[in-house]
Amino acid sequence: MGVEYVLTPELREELKKPLGILIKGSFSETMKELKEMVARDSPPIIISVGDTVSRNLHQYRLHPKLTIIDNKCMRKSIQGTKLPAERVVHVQNTQGTLTKEAIRATQDGMESKKSIEIVVDGEEDLLTLIAIVYAPENGYIVYGQPHEGIVVVKATSTKKTEIAAILKAMKKDSKN
Repeated sequence: MGVEYVLTPELREELKKPLGILIKGSFSETMKELKEMVARDSPPIIISVGDTVSRNLHQYRLHPKLTIIDNKCMRKSIQGTKLPAERVVHVQNTQGTLTKEAIRATQDGMESKKSIEIVVDGEEDLLTLIAIVYAPENGYIVYGQPHEGIVVVKATSTKKTEIAAILKAMKKDSKN
């Protein structure tokens, strides 16, 4: 499985804060505002991370090119939802880590010409960081902010640099 990055307690607290624009409200309210943003910005890619937000994006016809889910909602297992994707990839990614396998699948999913769904055995949350770093410039990465709404991260060079610094702080010691 090969763990590449490990979440530190300090970063765990930092990453609870939205990494981008927090859109508060119900799913219909957040999706309406997201649709307006997509119409205005025409992002080259939309990537969704999380089961509920991914399901809602598809329901509102904002079909992500890459969908990353773990069949859990608020850490509780849920019935897997069949989302429209041309290819489904299964990976291992232990909670609080980023594995080489999950990172590679995320990178490959963005490069593929097909729509990809990555189903994570473990936890998908931290793959948001990988999606931001490797997304094309101005791509949208969308994830849920529990009990508040959704977060939309625009993959700008500034945001990529910020996230690269977080990943550097998480980098697993090569001697481990």
